[in-house]
Amino acid sequence: MSAEAAVRRAPVARGRLPLGVYLLSFSLFSMGSAEFLLAGVLPAVAADLRITLASAGALISMFAAGVVVGGPPLAVLTLRWRPRTTLVATQTAFAACVAIGVLTDSYAVLLVTRFLCGLAYAGFWAVAAVVAIGLVPPDRTARASGVVVSGLSLAMIAGGPAGAMLSYFTGWRGGFWAVAALTVAGAVLTLVALPATSVRGDRSVRSELRTMRRPRLWVVYAVTLLSTAAYMITFNYLAPFLTGVTRIPGVWVPAILTLFGVGALIGLSIGGRIADRVPTRALLTGALGIVACSVLLAVLARHALAVVPLVLLLGVAGFVLNPAIYGRVFAIAAQAPTLAGATTISAFQLGISLVPVLAAAALDAGAGLTVIPWLGAGLAAITTVPVLLDWMMSRRRA
Repeated sequence: MSAEAAVRRAPVARGRLPLGVYLLSFSLFSMGSAEFLLAGVLPAVAADLRITLASAGALISMFAAGVVVGGPPLAVLTLRWRPRTTLVATQTAFAACVAIGVLTDSYAVLLVTRFLCGLAYAGFWAVAAVVAIGLVPPDRTARASGVVVSGLSLAMIAGGPAGAMLSYFTGWRGGFWAVAALTVAGAVLTLVALPATSVRGDRSVRSELRTMRRPRLWVVYAVTLLSTAAYMITFNYLAPFLTGVTRIPGVWVPAILTLFGVGALIGLSIGGRIADRVPTRALLTGALGIVACSVLLAVLARHALAVVPLVLLLGVAGFVLNPAIYGRVFAIAAQAPTLAGATTISAFQLGISLVPVLAAAALDAGAGLTVIPWLGAGLAAITTVPVLLDWMMSRRRA
């Protein structure tokens, strides 16, 4: 029996997940906060480095590029390392790159460090997901994945805004120093508290690549990309939508954006509890929920009393899918999940990266902001196609 199998079969109190799963969630929160923090301090970064706001925005794109292109290769390169070693190494590299970025006055160096941060972040996320499912019995894998991913939701609703607030008082670099410190703390806790017995067994690069040829896996990646773009396109444009269309005062926008994150946490909790038993139902519920919320946001855009709770419900619907997505990926790639997990993260990030392209095309064509939720509804409706295809392919193999 492999060490990972031994960990998987270790007894876990009923209804309770191991501490290691929550530790991985904390570490993802620490590192993920860097992704959302930058958006809140872009003007300060641009002014300090004497660059345009568009150039400062490219720092966000470089982080995303590191996640998209770096995750799978890094997962393969570290395949024969102990997972705990990989986790600590990626956390240390991430913290070091953040520190170099805040110490430099060079825009070019900052671009490079952002790319390297994205790469290390993707490497950590991929292995963390594999370790999390190795710490729990098979019937709790989706729930464990949901808890780990909830760290990202916390980064969105708390880490990024808190870092931006700290930067307001200390300068933009202060928030990133806090991210680096939290990441180092997470690395130390990982080294001390995470079991060293989580080993990826005798898996080889060849077996990982062979797994990637399975068509069902790419169907799930299509679900990942489309569903992520479906809810993120509305979330990314919520601020101008709320102030310009719904006519809500700008002072209330941060609180309403936080509601989306609260909904995301609720969705992850619901999805984590049902995805192990009925993954297709979780995927369809999430996709159709995004369709309904997006359409209602477009139709009722001028009615604040309707829009505010719909933002919360959009967060719930969007994140109900995530545990089911991970559950499907690890069910299909059970024998070699590392590269499959890393590619899942790339698909998530690619879905987020698709948002500005679609939105810009619509807005540049003269459409108003109300077209944004309509685009989200369309993407979510298309998502149901690969969801049903995955269901049919699974039934055929049963």
